[in-house]
Amino acid sequence: MKVQDDIMKCNYTLKENNTFYEATQLFQNDEVEVIPIIDENEILVGAITKNDIIRNFIKGTKPDVFVKNLSLSKKSIINKNSATQDYIASKESYLAVKNDQGKAVGIFSMNSIYKQQLANALEKITDLKQRLKCIDECDEAKLNCTELDAIIESSYDGIYITDGNANTLKINRSYESITGLKRKDMLNRNMYDLQKEGYISKSSTLMVLKNKKSNTIEQEFRTGKKVLVSSNPIFDKHGNITMVVTNVRDITKLYELEEELAKTMELTEKYYSEIEAMRIQYLDLTNIIAKDKSMLNLLEIAKRVANVDTTVLILGETGVGKEEIAKFIYKNSTRRDNHFIKINCGAIPQNLIESELFGYVKGAFTGANKEGKIGLFELADGGTVFLDEIGELPLDIQVKLLNVLQEGEVERVGSIKRIKIDVRVLAATNRDLESMSKEKTFRSDLYYRLNVVPLIVPPLRERREDIVPLIQHFLSELNEKYNFEKTFTIEAINTFYNYNWPGNVRELKNIVERVIVMSSSNKIFESDLPMKNFSSYNEKNICNDDICNLKEAVGKIEANLISRSFENAGNVRDAAKMLGIDASTFVRKRKRYLEKGML
Repeated sequence: MKVQDDIMKCNYTLKENNTFYEATQLFQNDEVEVIPIIDENEILVGAITKNDIIRNFIKGTKPDVFVKNLSLSKKSIINKNSATQDYIASKESYLAVKNDQGKAVGIFSMNSIYKQQLANALEKITDLKQRLKCIDECDEAKLNCTELDAIIESSYDGIYITDGNANTLKINRSYESITGLKRKDMLNRNMYDLQKEGYISKSSTLMVLKNKKSNTIEQEFRTGKKVLVSSNPIFDKHGNITMVVTNVRDITKLYELEEELAKTMELTEKYYSEIEAMRIQYLDLTNIIAKDKSMLNLLEIAKRVANVDTTVLILGETGVGKEEIAKFIYKNSTRRDNHFIKINCGAIPQNLIESELFGYVKGAFTGANKEGKIGLFELADGGTVFLDEIGELPLDIQVKLLNVLQEGEVERVGSIKRIKIDVRVLAATNRDLESMSKEKTFRSDLYYRLNVVPLIVPPLRERREDIVPLIQHFLSELNEKYNFEKTFTIEAINTFYNYNWPGNVRELKNIVERVIVMSSSNKIFESDLPMKNFSSYNEKNICNDDICNLKEAVGKIEANLISRSFENAGNVRDAAKMLGIDASTFVRKRKRYLEKGML
């Protein structure tokens, strides 16, 4: 028999640059015993087991240590074409299996082999019973003693046979190995005497002879091994017990694993208690979903700066949740009882942005309100102003914003009078303001004034422990909103976890909502997810032949990018930024492809 005949499917894999903390998260599933480790080319390079997790916990391994640097079992990989018999004596309960190309194809479990051996042994014992019965019933059917000895000696479990009077007839080699007792001291001796002399603490054989029915007990021998003892009677045609066959199974490893698992659970519970304490402390006043350590560390810093009026610049890719961090700072600040005004600097028309921010006086310009208008900064007096997309702010407005930050004053359009205000400014952008300041497209003095405390929100692919909680949060919201009872399978969750998420949390939320709304059943499978199609788009959809019209191919790619960016961003302006084009160009191209039926 080969290893490939006993391969089990593995739902999880880890890469060499995954962290120890990420590995522990996957082992929370009680069914997970071992996880293959692959390199950047998806070649199997090792495996990590629950025992490895335990050893590293005890060793004090830090959560951010890479999997490739962990202390792991040496013998952890086997080839699917290897003979099963070669690994019977292996000390590893689980091994990762690779194919001839080095790719992970599953898990090889020694436990399943042991179970098969036990089944074979029981089958042999049943056969032995029939043969022994035939001795009494038919003199012509004599059992070959050499064959009988071979059957008993080949058993993985210990076998102990007595006659109907408890006299010892046969003991195999496995029984000696498991119990530490010697055949020479026990053969031809009565079980009553052996129990009385302390060779065994209690006899399952004697219980069978007393009750005349099968019996199973647990015992511990002086070797320190714990065993499961099962004794079965053999009756003659008159109903008298002629033999008792006892099977002894070593369960010491099961107890050791149980103890190790208990220790692991204790350590895990302690670790999660600390994480939960951090979450409760930092997520007290917000709806932020955060479980990843990098995100919790960011919130810890944000909590500290929330108590002072320092200007904060929040940086990060589109869709990472910069606005949520701004709200977190506001809700944990001393200004939380006053206004929080969000201003999207890229959404206000350029000719109106000054009057919107700073207001205007009566008769300031044609079409102005006769009574004048208060600006958003004045409206936020005593509170907080959140300037989203600060990189889109025109240069002439940047000068006035700098004055607000330095002097705490605003000047309405058409007025020469300055108005004192007390506001805290939070700003956010996905653009590189430092490079923009060098290129003279963003004022360097404003950049340095904003960049007092920079907070960089990590992209979702760098805080993967937030993925599953976010999925659960969005799923719960949508189930409640639409009165659904939908769930994701483990395979679907694993696909979510391993996806790169270029659109970050916004993309995750959009995809979760899409598959929940579009799914026809309450259980959402991996096949229902759209992510698997992204990487193969160019291969499957651009051209049907090896060579096609260049203009047509470019159009298909452009239509695909426009569709995906709009889906991830949720609006024209952000989608256009993701593609690096103007919003008007984006709208024009999208309209053209919609009319052609390509979107």
